[in-house]
Amino acid sequence: MARFSYRARTSSGELATGVLEAADASTVAQILAGRSFTPIEIIENGQELMAELSQISFLTPNITLDDLVIFSRQMYSLAKSGIPVLRAVRGLADTTGSKRMAAALDDVASQLERGRTLSSALNKHNQVFGRLFVSIVHVGENTGKLDDAFLQLSFYLEREQETRKQIKAATRYPMFVMIAILTAMVIMNIWVIPIFADMFKSFGAELPLMTRILLATSDFFITKWIHLLVGIVLIIFLLVRYLRTKNGRYKWDRTKLKLPIVGSIFERTLLGRFARSFSMMLISGVPMTSALNLVAEAVDNAFMAERILTMRTNIEKGESLSRVASSSQMFTPLVLQMINVGEETGRVDELLAEAAEFYEREVDYDLKSLTSKIEPILISVVAGMVLVLALGIFTPMWDMMGAIKG
Repeated sequence: MARFSYRARTSSGELATGVLEAADASTVAQILAGRSFTPIEIIENGQELMAELSQISFLTPNITLDDLVIFSRQMYSLAKSGIPVLRAVRGLADTTGSKRMAAALDDVASQLERGRTLSSALNKHNQVFGRLFVSIVHVGENTGKLDDAFLQLSFYLEREQETRKQIKAATRYPMFVMIAILTAMVIMNIWVIPIFADMFKSFGAELPLMTRILLATSDFFITKWIHLLVGIVLIIFLLVRYLRTKNGRYKWDRTKLKLPIVGSIFERTLLGRFARSFSMMLISGVPMTSALNLVAEAVDNAFMAERILTMRTNIEKGESLSRVASSSQMFTPLVLQMINVGEETGRVDELLAEAAEFYEREVDYDLKSLTSKIEPILISVVAGMVLVLALGIFTPMWDMMGAIKG
């Protein structure tokens, strides 16, 4: 007996979907006809998944954080309403707007039909649902609080989504200005400076150093542009390849935290993510050492992950959370005090959530003031460009005009 997914119209014209076991598709059609259903589509489950996968190409949009937030919210509502997990997942697979998410959920539903648990089925798609996501679902299954698990995940993912949106909004203006500056430099070197170069050559006068530098740069842009393009592509390729190595990613993640202006924002964002995910894991009932393992992956920073794993190792040796948190040198004194009080009162999860809110408020403030901090730097860069052009282009023109008048 095989399993077939069907879409059909009821006698009243409503759309109905479901799964039936039968020998073949014609048998499914007969069963539906007996229920006064008009079949629209009958597909064997394995063929259905293959059909969806065949429609996915490298141009198909990837699964976004928005898709995971919507999935978590919908699963919370369905689980709270008492709808069976298989029916909930199958229904979301049919209604989601993402082809990749639909294919993943269809496969999850097929595994549920074969008797697997939801967490093990989700774990098969660990590139979509991370280990932290799967672990929270696993705890929710074991405790009978699957709806609470998805509610916590939705809150966590929504906060992550909000932070990413704030970072994009704060960096949009500086990025636009930098792109405009680079565009202006290309236009000046390719079209504007060569016009002045021809004029200077016609006078035959000795040019200032800054003018000679500008003319040489423009000549390089025009005559050696292919070498410049190949060099840029090669540098980007080697840099990306190096950052994908374990050592390269570790050094870059450590460097990001020390960058001027934005380094503190990166650090507080990671600490907020650490506190939020650690609190969520403890509330769900995950053992502290296992939670630290999962949180080390959730922070998505190799340098910070190493410190968190060191905390886990020291806790396994018998040290307290407050002690290892202090020795890690990751947290501010206020947060260390909150962790200490939480450990003494047995409310570590609650106070970690408060610590997360503390860091998130600081990040919100820093992001709102980021543009005002970067603006002076951008103005200085533009002023420097104007000064270079003034010294390189207009100074020799003034000298020539003075020589003509003299």
